[in-house]
Amino acid sequence: MIVDCAIYRDGHRSEGPEDFSDALGEARAAGGFVWIGLHEPTEREFDHVTQEFGLHPLAVEDALKAHQRPKLEVYDDSLFVVLKPVTYEPQSDTVSAGELMIFLGDSFVVTVRHGEGGPLKAVRQRLEHEPELLGNGPTSVLYAVADAAVDHYLDVAMELQADLEGLEAEVFSPDDGGSRHTASRIYNFKRQVLEFRRATGPLALPMSRLAGTAPSGVAVPFVDDRARPFFRDVSDHLTRVNESVENLDRLVSDILSAHLAQMSVRQNDDMRKISAWAAMAAIPTMIAGIYGMNFEHMPELRWEWSYPVLILVMAVLEVLVFRLFKRRGWL
Repeated sequence: MIVDCAIYRDGHRSEGPEDFSDALGEARAAGGFVWIGLHEPTEREFDHVTQEFGLHPLAVEDALKAHQRPKLEVYDDSLFVVLKPVTYEPQSDTVSAGELMIFLGDSFVVTVRHGEGGPLKAVRQRLEHEPELLGNGPTSVLYAVADAAVDHYLDVAMELQADLEGLEAEVFSPDDGGSRHTASRIYNFKRQVLEFRRATGPLALPMSRLAGTAPSGVAVPFVDDRARPFFRDVSDHLTRVNESVENLDRLVSDILSAHLAQMSVRQNDDMRKISAWAAMAAIPTMIAGIYGMNFEHMPELRWEWSYPVLILVMAVLEVLVFRLFKRRGWL
């Protein structure tokens, strides 16, 4: 559905006409641009937008079906950018990614949002309070949306880092490090980092192209050259995010390895304790087994002190073996 439609002249908003098909003509006549925001539009709703703004059918298909990687596509009459805003729920340790598509032309911006967590409403409100920035045309919208999405990536990276430090403390805690649920929590955390990486990693090349630092060095159409320094700033922030994601992924892998090593050491300790107790139990079992064979001629069978002496021998041997295992750290 259409969430918002407005015409911007010299950085100031004026409501678009009821039939937005006339909005583009009015915006061009006034030297401004029109910004239309849609949320999960149906194919029928988007057909009208496609016809009025001349959007490329391949980009339209991507915008309707979603499930796209972050990318930048250049068509004859428009620019198509895909971003993946993310949200993080600390209570459930879950990273969820929405999708945000931006069609950018000479006098129009069409934004299509799928899922939750998109920054569009806040970005529009902020831009409307900064007419100097908004007066730079559609490029200012693309910059503000990308900047808001990447800045939120930084916030999510910090939250993930804080939660990972807590998980690390739990793994190396002598009380909880052996919990059988710890490994599943670490693996789930790694999956969330991977989901975060899918949103941030592929965005590096589009931001480099917008900033003019891509290897090709070709200018992106429909983007004001004066905006390159701003996109370089966004690209720098994104680089920090990707470095943080790399560090998170590496650290969580190390934590998982450390946890598995700890579990292996604990299992070895348990096996040594079991073996030590089994060895101690074998001594009286062996002696009792020998005297339980019921042979007629065996030493000390008719001696009055046979039973207490054998019990004493068993006890002395048990104490000696116990002290030996204790000194070697098996018990």
